[in-house]
Amino acid sequence: MIHPSYTDLMEVVNSEVELGEQPVVQSRYSIVLATAKRARQIIAGSDPLVESDSRKPLSLAVEELYRGRVKIVGDEEE
Repeated sequence: MIHPSYTDLMEVVNSEVELGEQPVVQSRYSIVLATAKRARQIIAGSDPLVESDSRKPLSLAVEELYRGRVKIVGDEEE
């Protein structure tokens, strides 16, 4: 089992959404895209935003998302 799970990640990302608003993330696909984009940034030289035993960029990206250090924004907010 993957930890954190997709459901856990979706809950963290959507935790700041107020009642009645559209959730930021509605599918696993959005989580995958966001973590892949952040992993590519780490590979390109961005400093990781969390301390972790793992040195793998994708694991670091997932951990950053889970701890709330990285936010997913919609296209109109970029």
